Amino acid sequence: MENHKPNSELPAIPAKRYFTIGEVSELCGVKAHVLRYWEQEFTQLKPVKRSGNRRYYQHHEVLLIRHIRELLYEQGFTISGARNRLESGEPDEVPKISSPSTFNMPALKQELRAVMAMLTH
Repeated sequence: MENHKPNSELPAIPAKRYFTIGEVSELCGVKAHVLRYWEQEFTQLKPVKRSGNRRYYQHHEVLLIRHIRELLYEQGFTISGARNRLESGEPDEVPKISSPSTFNMPALKQELRAVMAMLTH
């Protein structure tokens, strides 16, 4: 399998209304033939087709492609698993953060001071 960069290392998406398949390929780190295949597998992915069957992707589709790419290449989903995840609308695993009232502030401050001390030495 190819060596894929994490989504965090991909270029920023320019503020444009439409993107060609070549631009999306560059922005998402996915070859054009893979994008065409994903159109068949993921019903949410529907680029506008104009003269000569040229595809034009909108900003939300570029984000969707990056999400599909992350599910497949970084999280290890199969095509079927990624499709099910997208169709179910389940959010990706997000770590639960305690509410501020449950933090032990004195202990947190002490830990931060210890980290700062390590960094300054």
